[in-house]
Amino acid sequence: MRREIDHLPAAKRRELSRAVDIILSEFDDAVKLLTTRETKRGRILKIILFGSYARGGWVDEPHTAKGYVSDFDLLVVVDHDRLTDFATYWYKAEDRLIRDEGIRRPVNFIVHSIADVNDKLTQGHYFFCDIVEEGIVLYEAQKATRFAPPRPLGKEAAKEVAKKHYKQWMEAAKEFRSGYEHAMDDSYPKKAAFDLHQTVERLYTALLLVLTNYSPATHNIKALRSFCEERDARLIDAWPRENRDDRRAFERLKRAYVEARYSEHYEITEEELVWLGERVAVLRDLVAQACEERVKELGGG
Repeated sequence: MRREIDHLPAAKRRELSRAVDIILSEFDDAVKLLTTRETKRGRILKIILFGSYARGGWVDEPHTAKGYVSDFDLLVVVDHDRLTDFATYWYKAEDRLIRDEGIRRPVNFIVHSIADVNDKLTQGHYFFCDIVEEGIVLYEAQKATRFAPPRPLGKEAAKEVAKKHYKQWMEAAKEFRSGYEHAMDDSYPKKAAFDLHQTVERLYTALLLVLTNYSPATHNIKALRSFCEERDARLIDAWPRENRDDRRAFERLKRAYVEARYSEHYEITEEELVWLGERVAVLRDLVAQACEERVKELGGG
């Protein structure tokens, strides 16, 4: 794998270095608080940059009509499955990455054990195969276990997997979309917001699974949006970012997974819900187009 990021501007190299330092230091602090001896010996084996900043072709245009800026995407590889528990080991790192003034763009990171990554590589998961092929190692521990040789699926097997994912997740998205529409008719804004959040989550999951046979275990639709837009830039058009009202509406939808169900202070307007519903319809069409193109590319109808 590559190890140089000389193709990136100096400012972005500094941001990535800062992000790596935060992840390493917060993980060390989290492990020190544990009592299990085996877990206290746990290590971060690798931190890998993937996506547009690894491949080239990132977008950094906050002042254009679309207002789009590519996120940093990182894969953190640890030496034990239990160290992937986000609520125990990683939430503080995520919070610091959001607040740190030295990092000017969002940092999305996913955490997998080396055993899990190698298992997915041998099963032909395109997502991990692409990371091994295109990613850049930002950090590697001494004597870290190597990745297994990737074994991409053949086209026939990949086609069947993609078609299965597409059918399952698009149907699930349709069910939650119907729930959103009924909640709007009945004037239940919190229920409408939650069901619309779930619609978006399933649309993004459908796209990632069809294109890569992998979707991260997260309900954070902002992170899912970033992963999907890295895979197909056409999806950027689903969410206008140029004005504050549009950004605020999406943020309220993002928070709906928890707050629309459990917080008495959660608020979202009917106008925002209508606008969000319109944008989700655009997203659905774009996802369907991308997924159907992928299935056709694999030789299936």
